[in-house]
Amino acid sequence: MLTPEERQRRIAIIRQFPQRLTELVTPLSEEQLFARPLANEWTVKQIVHHLPDSHMNSVTRLKLILTEDHPTLQPYDQDKWALLADVDQTPIQASLDILHGLHERWCNLLDSLTDEQRQRTGYHPENGDMTPDDLVVVYSDHCDAHVEQITRTLAAALA
Repeated sequence: MLTPEERQRRIAIIRQFPQRLTELVTPLSEEQLFARPLANEWTVKQIVHHLPDSHMNSVTRLKLILTEDHPTLQPYDQDKWALLADVDQTPIQASLDILHGLHERWCNLLDSLTDEQRQRTGYHPENGDMTPDDLVVVYSDHCDAHVEQITRTLAAALA
């Protein structure tokens, strides 16, 4: 279980992420959004659209943990999702809009949890038992990792 200070620090990362991401990607050109300068990496556009997919799954997993007795937390193939038509056909603003509203609700829910709720678990077939605090750690790290990935991709495109 996280300390209250560490939990709040990580929730703050999740809360601030939509704005950080928006500031990073809004000025980009279509060429920058579609560039693939690094082998085996997604484009910036794919990354941006991946984020609401991933974070919606996390919120769903959290709500399942809070409302069901040790539920199974369904994995999904993120690489296949990144190739679906909505990724290429949808402007990134749609995903940024989703993230802003989703993260507000997500963080409000995370802030409201009692110690008893934080001890509840769900079972993820790839990760084992997970608590709400485990989700906070995974997804605060996920936010930071994707900002770094986008920054690395943009730097490689300029090289």
